Amino acid sequence: MSKRVAVAGSSGLIGGALCRHLLGRGDQIVRLVRRPAAAPDEVRWSPSSGYLPPDALAGVDALVNLAGIGINARRWTGAHKAAIERSRVDATGAVAQTLARLQERMQRPVRLVNASAVGFYGDRGDEVLTEASHGGADFLSGVVARWEDATRPATAAGVPVAVIRSGLVMTPDGGAFRPLLRLTRLGLAGPLGSGRQWWPWITLVDEVRAITHLLDHPELTGPVNAAAPEPHRQQEIAQALAGALHRIALVPAPRPALRLVIGEFADRILDSQLVEPQQLLASGFTFEHPDLASAVTWLADR
Repeated sequence: MSKRVAVAGSSGLIGGALCRHLLGRGDQIVRLVRRPAAAPDEVRWSPSSGYLPPDALAGVDALVNLAGIGINARRWTGAHKAAIERSRVDATGAVAQTLARLQERMQRPVRLVNASAVGFYGDRGDEVLTEASHGGADFLSGVVARWEDATRPATAAGVPVAVIRSGLVMTPDGGAFRPLLRLTRLGLAGPLGSGRQWWPWITLVDEVRAITHLLDHPELTGPVNAAAPEPHRQQEIAQALAGALHRIALVPAPRPALRLVIGEFADRILDSQLVEPQQLLASGFTFEHPDLASAVTWLADR
């Protein structure tokens, strides 16, 4: 049966792809936007002030919250780091509190799938990380922990909540892979830092499919890792992408050089996170791109 799904962050990279996918399978979309509504399927909200009109969720079966400014949208400053956290925590708090209030008078709960990130785990070397693993201790780990904590009002009210801890989304249109793809085409890609750090990757196709899977399985609650089941180190990913583009991947980028160009965010690029998607696999989810070869082929073709 088709669903009516509200999406916050529908203009973003993942949100746009998700809306297209859901519409393609016959679902209805309600887009939560921060500007004045300009289309029949749009509803204005204000995550910074916690305002979400309850009527916006009339007849909605589920809400997907992907709102938040890009982590690597600009060089990290004190102000930008504060905005990274505020944009996520405020939006999630507004969504969770509204759903909690609605839960009291609705016959059935509205499913909430809230964005999160593998940044929760911090830099963990070769440690295998599942949904049961504890969080890290750096700035980004703290942000993600508070981001997830903001869903608590909804959980306490009985709303089925899943937080999807996404890995590095493999797409040519943004995120960590866009500059890597550009450098690879120029023959300038190679190991970042040591190149031995584990990169928890997932293609945009499977990221969207994983979110959809959570919409269709409200019994899956709590944290859910969204990363491909075949882990690889950064250098291996760079070499595979170079091979798909018929280039070489030899030019290294040591940590000091990355810090000089990118700033503090360079440290997060060099984090090692060996993430396993236990919840997804146990629930029967199958990846369209489970291995690196099929993923880089898809990315190169895009």
